[in-house]
Amino acid sequence: MKLIHYENTEAFAADTLEILLENEVQNNLPISFINNKVADKSNWFLASVKDSSGEITLVAACTPPFNIVLYETRNKPNDVAVKLLSDELKSLEFTPPGVLAEQGLARRFAEVHSNSFHLHVSMNIMRLDKVTDIPKAPGFCRPLREDDLVYVPYWERAFSEECDVETYDIPTNVERAKMRLGNDTHYIWEDGHPVSQAAHGRSTKNGAVVNAVYTPPHYRGKGYASSVVAELSRILLERGNKFCCLFADANNPISCGIYRKIGYYDLCVFDEIKFES
Repeated sequence: MKLIHYENTEAFAADTLEILLENEVQNNLPISFINNKVADKSNWFLASVKDSSGEITLVAACTPPFNIVLYETRNKPNDVAVKLLSDELKSLEFTPPGVLAEQGLARRFAEVHSNSFHLHVSMNIMRLDKVTDIPKAPGFCRPLREDDLVYVPYWERAFSEECDVETYDIPTNVERAKMRLGNDTHYIWEDGHPVSQAAHGRSTKNGAVVNAVYTPPHYRGKGYASSVVAELSRILLERGNKFCCLFADANNPISCGIYRKIGYYDLCVFDEIKFES
């Protein structure tokens, strides 16, 4: 076994993209890293482990301060490769806060890499190829407008808090929302006033990832989230994407049920495991 470091995303893509695309939905995160426009990638960790014949058995990508994302080729377990990666990270004193991967791989890596860890969240990775016709909620779907910036940053913070993911302050959320104006990636469901949202977060080679699905608590149970996700998914397919995909809390039957009703189906379960000091 041999671990290969990549100095840039171009070299990483040249060696690993074909492998990642074999399970494109599952690998939407590392695939999106390749096209990331961040100027400074000097602290990124991009690597693969190859066997004696030169075949890639494990792909690893980390964009600090986020978790390391792992993929075993065709989801075939390889504990030797996992141990080699862990040893290399320790020798480099590269310390990701956690690991995000198919749940079996995530657990095996955590057990090798850390003496103390905990499961943060389990997520279903879901795919949609065709939108199922469902009754629409009252109202209509429209793109984000400038006047939405008075509340969307607060929705974004509430979404992050509910999902227990990275939270930004309100001024940062305002700037992030401004960047989506005019590019038709963020949609609002309006029923007399805004009641729900969903966004096109990133793209892979053939698909689009839906995220930031949020409905304020007092508007829930009326079908708004189902309607805005269905409409956004339809728009993304009409733009030429072959599929849409998303992450859904595996322990939240309500949200998973909403997505399945629209036409999303489960592909695999990802675990996010956090390492403890």
